[in-house]
Amino acid sequence: MERTFAMIKPDAVATGKTGAILSVIEQNGFRVVAMKKHTISQKEAEGFYGVHKERPFFGSLVSFMTSGPSVLLVLEKEGAIKAWRDLMGATNPANAAEGTIRKMFAESIERNASHGSDAPETAAVETVFFFSHSELL
Repeated sequence: MERTFAMIKPDAVATGKTGAILSVIEQNGFRVVAMKKHTISQKEAEGFYGVHKERPFFGSLVSFMTSGPSVLLVLEKEGAIKAWRDLMGATNPANAAEGTIRKMFAESIERNASHGSDAPETAAVETVFFFSHSELL
């Protein structure tokens, strides 16, 4: 079984879409290993998205991600990383396939409802960024 880090972003939490997104996650065969609601601090957002630091959208991304609580998740399933990214859909909801999280719940390319790790190495780093070992048992 593979694990991946996933996030329901502040836009989806603020608009009451958390339960519906969790339902879609479980209906697609994922097991929720760990979950918590957390308001990401500026320092956490800057660290988590540090790879984008030189990009023009970095400041607005940090501002958005600290604007309210997110739901942080660790999901498990065979091929979880690819399966979660497929279920999320394209970053821009206008380009996302029908039935994907972003097509159903995202507002825009910036307020796109969800985040997911893109590789095993990223999943490992992102998971321990927000979850302790004891939370993953």
